[in-house]
Amino acid sequence: MRLSDKAYHLIRQRIITLDLPPMSAIDEQTLMEDLQLGRTPIREALQRLAAENLVEIIPRRGMFVADIGLTDLHQVFELRMMLEGFCARLAAQRASDSQLAEMQMLIEELDRLPNDNRKALMVIDEEFHELLYQAAGNEFLADTLRRLHALSFRIWHLVLDRLGSVRGAMEQHVEITKALKARDEARAEALLQQHICEFQSEIKAVL
Repeated sequence: MRLSDKAYHLIRQRIITLDLPPMSAIDEQTLMEDLQLGRTPIREALQRLAAENLVEIIPRRGMFVADIGLTDLHQVFELRMMLEGFCARLAAQRASDSQLAEMQMLIEELDRLPNDNRKALMVIDEEFHELLYQAAGNEFLADTLRRLHALSFRIWHLVLDRLGSVRGAMEQHVEITKALKARDEARAEALLQQHICEFQSEIKAVL
C-alpha cells in the first residue's frame, strides 16, 4: 500500500467515526505525528478526501472536516436506494462462490456479538456492503457507493447514542445473502432497499 493510500484510509476512518468532528480544523502536523507519516502523503490523502466531500478546503483559512447537514441524510439515502439496489441485482448475477462464502462467514459473526455492541455490529455492516460492492463486478459503481456509505456512516455515528439496537437491521443481511445465493435479482434488490430505507427511518426518528 502506498503511503498516501495508508494516510487516506486512516484519516477517512477518523472522519467517519467522528474522531475528527465535523467542522473541526485539520492540523497536518498533528496528523503527521499521530500517523507517523510525512507531509506529502498526508496532503495527497486530504486532497482525495476533499474530492469525496469529507474535507473542505477554504482558501486562506485552511482545511476543515466537512459539516454534516440534515439535507445530506435525504440525498445520500436517496442515491443509495437506487444505486445499491442495482448493485444487489448485479451481485446476484455475478457473485462468485468464494464471495458468497465470505458473506456467509461474515453474517455468522452476528451470533457471537451482544446486542449492545453497536459499533461491532456496524463494522459487520460496513464489511458486508464492501463485499456486495465487490461482488457486483463494477468498480465505478463500487467507488461511488463507498463514498455514499462513508457519508451514511458519519450520520450514523452522529446519532449513535440515541439509537436503539441495530441488530434487526444487521440480521437483514442474512436474507440478502440467501437471495444472492439463489441468484434472485429482484428479491436481492428489494431486500437491500428495505434495509437502507429502515435504517434511514431509524436515524431520522432521533434527529
